[in-house]
Amino acid sequence: MADPERFDALILGSGEGGKYLAWHLARSGRRTAVIERRLVGGACPNTNCLPSKNEIWSAKVADLARHARQFGTTTGPVAVDMVQVRQRKRDMVAGLVDLHLQLYKASGAELVMGQGCFVAPKTLEVRLNDGGSRVMAGDQVFINVGTHPAIPGIPGLEAALPLTNIEALELDELPDHLLVLGGGYVGLEFAQAYRRFGSRVTIIEHGPRLAGREDPDVADEVRRVLSDEGVDIVVSATVHRVQGRSGQAVGVVVETSQGTRTIEGSHILVATGRIPNTAGAGLDVAGVALNDHGFIQVNERLETSAPDVWAIGECAGSPQFTHVSFDDFRVIRDNLAGMNRSTRDRLVPYCMFTDPPLGRVGLSEAEAQRQGIAFRIAKLPMAFVLRTRTLDETKGFMKMLIAADSDRILGFAMVGPEAGEVMAVVQTAMLAGLPFTALRDAIIAHPTMAEGLGPLLSSVAPRPGNAR
Repeated sequence: MADPERFDALILGSGEGGKYLAWHLARSGRRTAVIERRLVGGACPNTNCLPSKNEIWSAKVADLARHARQFGTTTGPVAVDMVQVRQRKRDMVAGLVDLHLQLYKASGAELVMGQGCFVAPKTLEVRLNDGGSRVMAGDQVFINVGTHPAIPGIPGLEAALPLTNIEALELDELPDHLLVLGGGYVGLEFAQAYRRFGSRVTIIEHGPRLAGREDPDVADEVRRVLSDEGVDIVVSATVHRVQGRSGQAVGVVVETSQGTRTIEGSHILVATGRIPNTAGAGLDVAGVALNDHGFIQVNERLETSAPDVWAIGECAGSPQFTHVSFDDFRVIRDNLAGMNRSTRDRLVPYCMFTDPPLGRVGLSEAEAQRQGIAFRIAKLPMAFVLRTRTLDETKGFMKMLIAADSDRILGFAMVGPEAGEVMAVVQTAMLAGLPFTALRDAIIAHPTMAEGLGPLLSSVAPRPGNAR
């Protein structure tokens, strides 16, 4: 093995946390290199978060065009051009990649395109994409390799060449009938988008309901939204086998309480979870331990079992959101500077970008009950928020959990327009330790979605022995 090139910091993978760490370290005067096998900036700007929301918005426009008459606008027949939908997404991605390259250049961090594998502690051999190889060693190493879509071991599924979220965003044709395996966030977002583009869509979910991590009332509302738009939903379904080929003709043999049947479609999309990209990276050689599911074992400071080696983002078992990976960067950055920051007790918000979207932060009812936390609950239909009447978007509700023995906000969930923005208001109050009464009594601009927090919280039952 050739003598390695020496760096102050090596970062394997250019996802959210890794790239921000690279730019920070390089600007601080440290010789820093990032090894990225394919996607400059990671999955979020290339194949996941932003591209999917780009196409979801195209689907929203198609839906608005079809319903333009109810808003007083007359249009002709509406047709979707998937080539243009894809091109709009590609143009956005190209602009984001260019922006990332500019930021690398400005920071002084070196971006090395190739496949990195540990060949010794804190030492990587990189097979360069344009040929040749480099051996690189870092005083400190940060692993940010992310995850990839899981393909379950269902007979015939792999041979059917199914779509994942990556391939679904590259379709230049409209599926006649899209079969979606999985009723989680990714599956539901794509199901609604392709239904709005004009496809028939069937969701096949193994569990008893969609969005299985959510409270039953939230899951039921999401199901109602999708059903009203014509999405077929099959729950409590065991998939026995898949036959045919996605893009031509495909059949899924499922067993439910009504018996066994074959659901036929033109395309199949798999959205059943993700697997860490840790296999084949030589982590055993680096002394980096994995858990039973292949994720890197880290402590609350994101330190691995190997000295001077950290892991960031999804590969470290962090919640699978870009905003969490960014916070992982902040944890590592601050600890490198001598501070004491950890991942413990983070208040992690998240959104599902169906229409209307779901936003949630803090505890759900089910989580509070499992933890033995007593709570009061307030719930308000979105139709009671007057802003929804101006938009003709009255589906959904918002609800908040309040501690039974104090006025502390425990959690918030909303299915409704601009749910993520309203959720951020509640999250800010939670981070500040404000009682729910601060939001209840605030003067919030009219007519906005956040204005609904006032009537929502006016219905909270007083604590025993306390006046309102």
